[in-house]
Amino acid sequence: MMSGVTSATGSASCRFAQHFVVCGLDTETGLEPEELAGESFEQSPIRRSFRSKVLAHYPESTDRSPFNRDAVNMLCMPRGLSFRSQTDSRDSHFHSFTVARDDGTHSYGFVHMYYEEVTSAQITAAMQTLHQMHHVEHHSTSSSSHSTSSASSPSTSSMDSLVSSLDESDAASLAERPLLACLGCTVGSFQPARDTLYVSKALCLLTPLPFLLAARHFLSQLHQAVTSHAAPPLPLESYIHNILYEVPAPPPGRSLRFHGVQGPIVCQQPGPEELPLGDYPLGEAFSLLGVENLVRLLTSVLLETQILLYSQDYQRLMTVAEGITTLLFPFQWQHIYLPILPAPLHHLLDAPVPFLMGIQRRDGAQRSTLELSNEANLCFVDIDNHRVDPPEDLPLFPDQLELIQEVNEVLLRFGLQPYGGSTTTKPAPAAPPCLSSLVLEDLMEDRRNGNLGGEELAVLERLQALARRCGGGGMAGGKTLGRAFEEEEEELKAAKMNVQLREVFAGRFTSMFGRYEEFVIHSAPDLESWLGNREGTSNFDKGSFLSAQPATHLHFLSRFLETAMFSSFVDSKVLSRWADREPLQRVFDRRLERERLYNTFEDDPGNRHYRKCTVLHESVQAMERRLLKADHTAIHPHLLDMRIGQGRHQQGCFPRLQADVLAQGHHTNKWSSRYIPKRPVTTETTSGLDNDQREKFSPGRRILCQSKLLDPSPSAVTQTQRGFVEGLLRECRVKVRGLLKASECSILKIKWLSVSQIGTLFPI
Repeated sequence: MMSGVTSATGSASCRFAQHFVVCGLDTETGLEPEELAGESFEQSPIRRSFRSKVLAHYPESTDRSPFNRDAVNMLCMPRGLSFRSQTDSRDSHFHSFTVARDDGTHSYGFVHMYYEEVTSAQITAAMQTLHQMHHVEHHSTSSSSHSTSSASSPSTSSMDSLVSSLDESDAASLAERPLLACLGCTVGSFQPARDTLYVSKALCLLTPLPFLLAARHFLSQLHQAVTSHAAPPLPLESYIHNILYEVPAPPPGRSLRFHGVQGPIVCQQPGPEELPLGDYPLGEAFSLLGVENLVRLLTSVLLETQILLYSQDYQRLMTVAEGITTLLFPFQWQHIYLPILPAPLHHLLDAPVPFLMGIQRRDGAQRSTLELSNEANLCFVDIDNHRVDPPEDLPLFPDQLELIQEVNEVLLRFGLQPYGGSTTTKPAPAAPPCLSSLVLEDLMEDRRNGNLGGEELAVLERLQALARRCGGGGMAGGKTLGRAFEEEEEELKAAKMNVQLREVFAGRFTSMFGRYEEFVIHSAPDLESWLGNREGTSNFDKGSFLSAQPATHLHFLSRFLETAMFSSFVDSKVLSRWADREPLQRVFDRRLERERLYNTFEDDPGNRHYRKCTVLHESVQAMERRLLKADHTAIHPHLLDMRIGQGRHQQGCFPRLQADVLAQGHHTNKWSSRYIPKRPVTTETTSGLDNDQREKFSPGRRILCQSKLLDPSPSAVTQTQRGFVEGLLRECRVKVRGLLKASECSILKIKWLSVSQIGTLFPI
C-alpha cells in the first residue's frame, strides 16, 4: 500500500480523479431540440441533435475543483444527444477535453460515449410523433410547388412544444397509433413496433492531470461490465467510489497501480527533472499531419496566430492540440484554448484574438462551408485530409530542415511512417497468441539452468506479472495473456516515442535560448514596484539578444519575442527573484545549468551549428522503469454499505447509482482511518506572494477567463466581446510603450557611440 495516501477527507488535488459524470437523456424533460447545433429541420428526427443533460455527478463539488455543469455537459456531448435504430452503427467512442479554471489550472475530461436502448415509452412515442410530423410537413411542402411552406403543416415550434408536453397517457396512445398509410416505410423513419430506439450516453472522468491511458482503461472496463452478461464482482458504486476517494495521484517520479472492474491499471508521473506528463500520442499527431506540416503548425502556435483544427473525430482534435502544446516546453499557450468547440459556441471563431480551437467536421462538409471572418492570420488544420494551411508570411522555424530530419529519424526508429497520411505502424514482434502456465514453467526452467540473458529475464518477469494479473495465463476481461502483453508493449512504445520526440524539440529551445538569462533586465528594486510598473517596463533586451543570433533565425525570433508566451516566460524569470520559479521554467533552467556544466554552448552563438539531441536513450529509462514495475498500489475496491436491492446488474443499461455512497467518501470509507491526510504539494506559479500580488501577476489577466467562454448566454457573449476589446486595448498600450522604450534605448546607444567615437578621435 502507498504510504501517506490522502483519505477521502483530503484535498481533491491529491486524488487521481475529481469527478465522475454521467450525461445523457433526461426522460423527465423529454426531447428538447439543440437549437444551436446548426442543423436543418429537413433532416429526419432520428438524425437530429437533442439537448443532453448531466444526469449525475459525484461528488457534488470540492473546494479546489468546483463542478461546472454546463461546460462539462457541452464538452462531453458537443453535438448533443444522438439517436440510432437497430439498423445503424452503434459503436462506442472515446474522446477527451480540457477545461481551464479561473486560477489558470486545467482539468481534463475523458469520455466514453456509447448507445443505450431507450426504455421510456414517452420518449419512444415522442420520436414517433416527430417522424409523423416531419413526413407530413415534407409531403405537403413537396406537393405545393407555389409555396415554400403549407399553412396546414405544423410549425417547428408547435412540434417542439407538443413533444415536451407529452404525458404518459399521450405516450401510450401514440405508441398504439399506426403511421399514416401514405408515409410508407421510408428511409429514416421510425416505428416502435418494428424498430428499437437507442440514444447516446456519456461516462466521464474528470482528473487534475492528463492521465489519458489510465482513464481510458477505467472507463472502457466500466462500460464492458455494463454490457457483459455476467455481473461484475462488486457493484459499480464500489469501483467509482474507489477511483474518486481511494486512488491518489502518483507522486512525482513514481507510478501507481489501481484496480478497475476487470483488471489493474497503471499510471505514472515524471520526476522533477523530467519533461511534464504527456500521455497524448505524439506519434499519431505526426502520422496524421506529417512532420513538415506539424512543424509549420508549431511555428504558427509559437507566433500566436489563430489556430483552427478541423476533423470528424473529437479525439483527433485533442490529440493534435495537446500534442502541439506539449512541444512548446518551456513556454505555455496564453490565449483561448478550446480544442473541442461545442456547436453553441461557434461564435467564438470571430474572436479578434489569438486562439487554438477545434471544431467537428460535419459529414461531407468542406472548409468552404465554414463562415470565417478573417483568414489572413489563420492557420487552418484539416486533420482528416492531412493538410495545414499556414497564415500569410509565416517564417521558417530555425534550422527547420535539420529538425525535420531528426524527427523523421526518431519516428523511423519506432517503425512509424513520418510523412503523414497514415496512422499505421510497422507491426511489432507479436507475443505468442496464448501463453499458458506451462510456457511460463518452461521459461522458469531455462532461468534455473542459466539459459536466459538479461533481456530475457526482464521479459520473463513481466510475463509472470501479467500472468498473475490475468489469473495464471488465462483470460482477463476477454484478453489472453499474449494479447495483454502486446497491448502493454504498444503503450510502452508510444510512451517512449512521446518522450523522445519532446526531447528533440526541447533541445531546440535549449539551443536557441540557452543564454536568455544574460538578456533579462532586472530593473525593479522590489516586488511591489515591479508589479506596479509591469506593463510599462521592458524585462528583456531584445535588440542585444537578436544581434547575437544567426541571420537565418531573425525572421522567426524577432516575431516570437513579441508574443505573450515569451513575455510571460520572462516575467516569471524576473518574479523568481522574490518567489518560487514556475515549474516548467525550473526544469528548463536546470537543463541549461547542466548544459553549461558540460560546456556545450558555442562561444559564437551567431554561427552555431545544429546539434542533435544527445539524451534520447537516457530520457526514457526512468519512465520505462516506472511503467514496468509500479512503485505503489492503491487500496482495492471493496463492498460499500448499500441499500438492499441497489447495485443490481442489468445488461446493457448503466444503473442509477446510489448517490449517498458516492457523494461523500468519508461516510462510507471504512478504511479511511488507516490513512493520514497529507497536505498536497502545490505547484503554484506565484508561490510566496500574497493574494493582492497573486491577482496582479495572475496569467489569467492576459486573456478573458476561460470558464466564461463556455457560457453561451447572450449576457456572457456580450461580456466576452467586451473582454476581447479590453484585452486588445491593453495589448496595444503595452506594445506602444515597448516601442517607445526601444526608441529611447536606440537613441541612447547612438549618443553613446557618438561620444565614444569622439573620444577615440580626440583623446584627452
